[in-house]
Amino acid sequence: MKKELTLYCFLLFISLQVFGYQKTETNDLPNIILINVDDMGWRDTGFMGSQFYETPNLDLLASKGMIFNQAYAAAANCAPSRACMMSGENTPRHGVYTVGTSERGRTENRKLVPIVNKETIADHHLLFPELLQQNGYITCHSGKWHISQDPLTRGFNVNIGGSDAGNPGSYYPPYRNVPGIQAENDAYLTDLVMDKTLDFIANNQRQPFFLNYSPYAVHTPIQPVTSLLDKYLVKSPSNGQSNAKYATMVENLDRNIGRLIDLLHEKDMFGNTFIFFITDNGGLYKVTKQRPLRAGKGSYYEGGIRVPAFAVWPGRIRPDQVSEIPITNLDIFPTLLELTGIKQPENKNLDGLSLLPLLTEDKNLPKRPLFWHFPIYLEGGNGESQDPVFRTRPGSAVRYGDWKLIQYFENNAKELYNLKEDISESNNLVNKNTHKAEELLSLLENWREKTNAPIPETLNPLFQVTSH
Repeated sequence: MKKELTLYCFLLFISLQVFGYQKTETNDLPNIILINVDDMGWRDTGFMGSQFYETPNLDLLASKGMIFNQAYAAAANCAPSRACMMSGENTPRHGVYTVGTSERGRTENRKLVPIVNKETIADHHLLFPELLQQNGYITCHSGKWHISQDPLTRGFNVNIGGSDAGNPGSYYPPYRNVPGIQAENDAYLTDLVMDKTLDFIANNQRQPFFLNYSPYAVHTPIQPVTSLLDKYLVKSPSNGQSNAKYATMVENLDRNIGRLIDLLHEKDMFGNTFIFFITDNGGLYKVTKQRPLRAGKGSYYEGGIRVPAFAVWPGRIRPDQVSEIPITNLDIFPTLLELTGIKQPENKNLDGLSLLPLLTEDKNLPKRPLFWHFPIYLEGGNGESQDPVFRTRPGSAVRYGDWKLIQYFENNAKELYNLKEDISESNNLVNKNTHKAEELLSLLENWREKTNAPIPETLNPLFQVTSH
């Protein structure tokens, strides 16, 4: 009997091989969901401490994995941050520094001629969706794209509303700037995008999928979900957060992410899905505050670049973890490579590190500097940015350990902060700790040389000297 059973198993194995029923490598790959929210600040969710905005679904999801208390975007506004994340390369390598032209603000206020900006990322910069598509994943982009005209040409099988547009004309019909999304009754745009996203997942369960869920929310225009507005109009402000209209957009986004997670559970897919949540930059200062962080979107103070983030992978990432290790959205590309076993292509620069050892093995990441480079101007200054004219002027920044240095190119001014002791960046130590300032400046200069980072040097003949 034992010999007969052994023969039967052998013949069954051979037949499965011959007729192609063996388990393929792609069956072992996890589904991947990247949630990249637009303009949601570091303190704009419950799991990061907001007492005004309500995000119960995100709070629950974050508790199932590792929250990153010191996560960063590689740029302080939309397009460059997304270009960095998708390519794994920092801004000097691809040249996307801002949205639209680099000649932002009034000409007479710009002392230097800014470096020319690239409004979309060039095709020769390989994006990780292209690699996933080439290695067995069916891929879907959902929502805002903003780094080329059509995500279908950059590694996606399905495109739900993505284009080179940075925001919708409206969250109510007609939406404008959102291709392929037609008005259905008076549907709120975020709801409709999620409807189509759920259709993609429900209809694609036979091979691993990658979903880049990047809703236009909570970017301007700030248009409330009317059914939610009343409760926030009577809610007490908290820590500088009081915008009721914006709060309804946050809650609506959270509800839709809850719908996504519910479907994964319903289809028994949640347990084999890696989820990474992050936002593309800090919150817009005139809309929401990130206290104790300084300033907001567009600034290279912490309020402009520090963002909420977490990772969930049931059975692989322990729940209820909070990490204080600094990470960046540049780390997502190498993390997904290691996660899927895809080899890094030759001649592909990656400026981040895989987070998988930290996430799944409790291993620390090596100490490393994080860099930012912004050789242009961005208008819209405020009381917490460098000046009332620009949110930031041309410059670079580096964080290493607890220390952060910002260097401006107009006058070579420098600012040095100890983020562990001064998270609000209110005490410039550049003249008190010259040794640390020189150490970080050397790191910054060596990095700029390595990456061929352009520095604006040409004086603007139309510049008019004003105090700021």
